[in-house]
Amino acid sequence: MSQESPLFQKARAEVLAFHRFFEEWYDAATADSVDFARCDRTFGQSFHMIPPTGRLFNRAETIELIRANRATYRGDFTIEITDISAGFETADTIVLTYVEAQWRAGKHSRRQASALFTASSSAPNGVEWQHLHETWLQMPDN
Repeated sequence: MSQESPLFQKARAEVLAFHRFFEEWYDAATADSVDFARCDRTFGQSFHMIPPTGRLFNRAETIELIRANRATYRGDFTIEITDISAGFETADTIVLTYVEAQWRAGKHSRRQASALFTASSSAPNGVEWQHLHETWLQMPDN
């Protein structure tokens, strides 16, 4: 299993690009220029997400959550992704782990994420998100 495999490169590019999407979608100054249809093309039909709160979201609930947070911030939301690495990998499936640091309106948090991707020629960057699980490394500052 090489971190330089084509599937790893696609999944890594997707993690970085999708978090840039969030920064733009959540910022009032840029939200109008964002193509929200990307979410439909990004998540597999059976996608599930478990955020650090522990609640289980299905695909439709995840998309609605993202849609509802449109233009929530005014230049005070950023994300930094670090420590991307591959875990399990086959010819068309890969698990990545990464650390996501967020700054939201002056509050800082960090979470460890693991994400399952499958190859898909119709998805952005050639992979679909199938499952995402996040846990707190640092809860938001008070």
